[in-house]
Amino acid sequence: MSSLKVLRAKDYPRMPWKNGGGSTEEITRDAGTGLDGFGWRLSIADIGESGGFSTFAGYERIITVLQGDGMTLSVDGQVTRPLLPIDPFAFSGESQVSCTLLGGPIRDFNLIYAPQRYSARLQWLSGEQRFFSEAGIVLVFSVSDALEVKVGNAASQLGRHDCLQLIGNTGLLEVSSNGACCVIELTAR
Repeated sequence: MSSLKVLRAKDYPRMPWKNGGGSTEEITRDAGTGLDGFGWRLSIADIGESGGFSTFAGYERIITVLQGDGMTLSVDGQVTRPLLPIDPFAFSGESQVSCTLLGGPIRDFNLIYAPQRYSARLQWLSGEQRFFSEAGIVLVFSVSDALEVKVGNAASQLGRHDCLQLIGNTGLLEVSSNGACCVIELTAR
């Protein structure tokens, strides 16, 4: 039996970073408490100054700048291309990572997942889109002020940074949207 729900940005709990250098709004996760025990987790981080990232051994990370001028990352000593808004970048959670902001503060969107437990696909979409998924978990994160998402026959209205969460999909599912969003598909291994 699948579960479909809308998670509202105003309700996301704020929690401290693992390294104590800032805070994150946690959107959703599969299990666990605090910073332990999850197989996947979605969050939004506010980065006010250049500095180090927390390490998450055993996890993969995909980060995307949502607001601000962007940043570069140093990942195990290698500097990335400039990461600008809606330009995702993947790296190992075990890496030593620090960021250099390109202007002022930024907000970023993060998927952290355990690859031995889940396979993940993340893509940014804009305009009218329709796709099909067999993933057990489908998440649609809105960066539009108003986004309509249809999953099968159910339509949901999302505001900026709201997230539609479908858990327990067991078939080929049709999903359509009419604005800017990030779609994450997770499948248990």
